[in-house]
Amino acid sequence: MNIALLQLNLTVGDLAGNATRIADAVFKAQGLGAELCVAPELALMGYPPRDLLLSPSFIDNALLQMDELARQLAHSLPVLVGTATPNKRAVGRPLHNSAALLRAGKIEALFHKSLLPTYDVFDEDRYFEPGPGPGCFELNGRLLAVTICEDLWNDNDFWKKTRYSGDPMASPSIRNAELVLNLSASPFTVGKQHVRQEMLSWAAKKHAKPILYANQVGGNDDLIFSGRSMAFGADGRLKAQAKAFAEDLLLVDTGSQSGRIEADDYSPESETWRALVLGTRDYVSKCGFKKALLGLSGGIDSALTAAVATEALGPDNVLGVLMPSPYSSQGSIDDSLALAKNLGIATMTLPIGPLMQGFDQTLAQAFEGLAPGIAEENIQARIRGNLLMALSNKFGSILLTTGNKSELAVGYCTIYGDMSGGLAVISDVPKTLVFDVCHWLNKLKGCEVVPPPIIHKAPSAELRPNQKDQDCLPPYDVLDPIIHRLVVLRESRDEVVAAGFERVIVDQVASLLRGAEFKRRQAAPGLKITDRAFGTGWRMPLAARIQF
Repeated sequence: MNIALLQLNLTVGDLAGNATRIADAVFKAQGLGAELCVAPELALMGYPPRDLLLSPSFIDNALLQMDELARQLAHSLPVLVGTATPNKRAVGRPLHNSAALLRAGKIEALFHKSLLPTYDVFDEDRYFEPGPGPGCFELNGRLLAVTICEDLWNDNDFWKKTRYSGDPMASPSIRNAELVLNLSASPFTVGKQHVRQEMLSWAAKKHAKPILYANQVGGNDDLIFSGRSMAFGADGRLKAQAKAFAEDLLLVDTGSQSGRIEADDYSPESETWRALVLGTRDYVSKCGFKKALLGLSGGIDSALTAAVATEALGPDNVLGVLMPSPYSSQGSIDDSLALAKNLGIATMTLPIGPLMQGFDQTLAQAFEGLAPGIAEENIQARIRGNLLMALSNKFGSILLTTGNKSELAVGYCTIYGDMSGGLAVISDVPKTLVFDVCHWLNKLKGCEVVPPPIIHKAPSAELRPNQKDQDCLPPYDVLDPIIHRLVVLRESRDEVVAAGFERVIVDQVASLLRGAEFKRRQAAPGLKITDRAFGTGWRMPLAARIQF
């Protein structure tokens, strides 16, 4: 049997557009000899639809659209499509996370997700009632089991400690079926693919059944989906794998348990780069923009953000804005211009010295007798933020912020200043990884896209004479591991100190992390690439007395 895994880039809420994308892929698969198509989890709605699911009219429209899709595919092969369907019982949440089997012009069967994740970015228990477990259907005399994403992720033998009490893969449906199909929308994080492959391989070998996994691809808000749909044989070996970070149609021959295996690069630098490019491209386009702008400071963060934007949108659609102050070095200006030339993007220069003088004059009486300090530094950042937002409003371009995860963690950023914008492209990329990706990018392109002075200079906000980041922060190769332990691993201060870090530095970082919470709450949406980002999965209180 030939089964096509439809790895699609779907837009949340675009019912008609997603249905068209699914139908086009089905017709293409039929032309290639497929006998069944499998689309991703909630494919009709795009994942995650979040509170759109609370709108009765949205659900009604989705049901009508699914009926229309079934009619459109009446003379094609059967298709499994992810969608939300009403819970017809008198108790429980109003919806199920379902897979609809479309065959002969109608919805022949529905299969409901059993395990509903409520951790990190997931909140499915808010909307869905769990189903009884996997179900089966017959195709060409063979019995196929249907699972949805998380239903495959709770094997106690693999994880040793599981999140849920039951394992849907232990159900009679799985035992009786010849193979297992999985509709998925599993978000990307750096390094996760190896774990995903190991888990699916383990399940296939344990149950002695092929497993075919159809994953969504693309960016939806802060989440990025890498695709990489896969098929594993009953022996646990990888038999087929689709492209990474791109739409694809993966045809799997279940008889010979074979298919195409796309080459991939699992290095953190390559994964980070491709994820950021895809996430930026989709966020900008799905929000209705065509062009983007950003401030170019001569630093490595704005350099990487500009490079990502250029790759994602094309050089003609990116504007780099230089806003030098009296404290900006000539080297930073030259480096920004060199970067823009290498990328082929246009630039605009708006000196902020006169505006700084205007603020000084206006605030002279209020600040009389007080030494210059952080207030004056923040004014510079806010001047720049206002100028960038003015350009964004005037030109209809989205403003990309350039702050990294290390800065956002400890509050080394200015609210309503450099934090202003519509998308924080690298807000989940630690500073050390920013450097690594820029080194890798230059090697990939075979030229110095990011000028060497940008990579090798000491990081500085240049808001006062001779300022360096390390004047008030630990070196980034010390700061980033501490942030990782506090944020991602959720270790206590004592545990971090026990790992070999100095108590005074750990206390400093932990205090800064807590003190910057109000800034992060007001930050632009960012692209998630790590296991714990400062986005929808980060739900820390503001008005609280806590200690990391």
